[in-house]
Amino acid sequence: MALEIVIEDARWADLPIDAVADQAVARALTHLGLDPAACEIALLACDDARIAVLNADFRGKAQPTNVLSWPAEDLTAETDGGAPLTPQADPGGEIALGDIAIAWETCAREAAEQGKTLKDHVTHLIVHGLLHLLGYDHLRDRDATMMEELEARILGTMGIDDPY
Repeated sequence: MALEIVIEDARWADLPIDAVADQAVARALTHLGLDPAACEIALLACDDARIAVLNADFRGKAQPTNVLSWPAEDLTAETDGGAPLTPQADPGGEIALGDIAIAWETCAREAAEQGKTLKDHVTHLIVHGLLHLLGYDHLRDRDATMMEELEARILGTMGIDDPY
């Protein structure tokens, strides 16, 4: 698996974000029947100030958020509750999935408010972001239900309680 992690906020090293992201991404991809070794993902581990700029630039919301994702291609199902399209490998056999950004302060605050460990909450958000890269979304009702159930199943394989 090609998981490129850029750490812009040194606090992420204390988690450690590298190990958490490796496990979350590998487990989710395997659960979905994708070969982790073939997939390429970039993860930006930043702070609230940086993610607020990204959120403003890409979503028009000038405020921090916990996680953002930018799929390499749109794999979203046409119908509510339909299965997303399967990502295809390039001629070299690699599957570029896209980029994820995650913000330290928001994640730490949410974990504390929800009575979760930071590791479990960040694992959930990385799985959530990865599912967005794979065409899953939560804008439509059946899509949201499908995505939440899938997140809970993947997290359950890691011993993490259903976040919903």
